[in-house]
Amino acid sequence: MAQNPCAKTVKPEAAYEVWQSFDGSWTYFVLKKYQLPEKEATNPYARWYCMVQSPITPHGEYGDVYVATVKDGTRQLDFNPLVQTSGGQHEANQT
Repeated sequence: MAQNPCAKTVKPEAAYEVWQSFDGSWTYFVLKKYQLPEKEATNPYARWYCMVQSPITPHGEYGDVYVATVKDGTRQLDFNPLVQTSGGQHEANQT
């Protein structure tokens, strides 16, 4: 049986994935996934535990979010905006 590599809860700086709205006003830091991707694909109510930054919660708020909500109108970033290298450039997100 396959193991879920994202089952352990992590801190926002170590998020498994980061998704952001196209205008940059909403950012979802994926901190835990409850199901394997194959199961998520067949479950319209699949959810992720996230820290979400928005105009309403600029410092972030934690909670479960439907995967469909995260992916609707967003793009996955290849870096984590909370992690920067000493040169000021963003460091690649480790997934």
